[in-house]
Amino acid sequence: MKDIPLMPKATAVWLVENTSLSFKQIAEFCNLHEVEVQGIADGEVAKGIKAYNPIIAGQLTREEIEHSSKDIQRPLQLIKKELDLSKKERKKPKYTPLSKRQDRPDAILWLIKNYSELSDSQIARLIGTTKNTVVSIKKRNYWNFSNLLPKDPIAINLCSQLDLDKAIDKAKRRIKMEEKKIEKEKKKEN
Repeated sequence: MKDIPLMPKATAVWLVENTSLSFKQIAEFCNLHEVEVQGIADGEVAKGIKAYNPIIAGQLTREEIEHSSKDIQRPLQLIKKELDLSKKERKKPKYTPLSKRQDRPDAILWLIKNYSELSDSQIARLIGTTKNTVVSIKKRNYWNFSNLLPKDPIAINLCSQLDLDKAIDKAKRRIKMEEKKIEKEKKKEN
């Protein structure tokens, strides 16, 4: 399939009004019939269509139009832009069904016992809860602390093994950075 400009009739209107290109060149570029372009020039076709500038739109350059104006046999070349559609998606808050929400505090307790290097915010992000809940369970003043049983969050589907591994790696890197910072401060004191 031939690449055509955005809004081909409006582009044709602009090219007819603002260039000395032949009707055939404009028709081929805009994927229109040559008679239709002739009708645009005569004012019979596309009366209410506002002209669309392909130069401003980044579909043509002045140089391209000039080269084709000088050589009637030369067709216009559409500028193809490569769009970067790999925009990083923001992670949406994960919905946890009502039946699993009572498992969150159990999962928090399990993470606190097994991975003490994780920060409160990392645990909250992994489980999908608030930092205050994590802190209250850590301090053992959570309203239902006596009934909590540690449960693996991966086994009860609150987070994936990959997410947990990434969080642990990040926590270990943070601890190493803090240790290096303390060592530098000690060296400065001596």
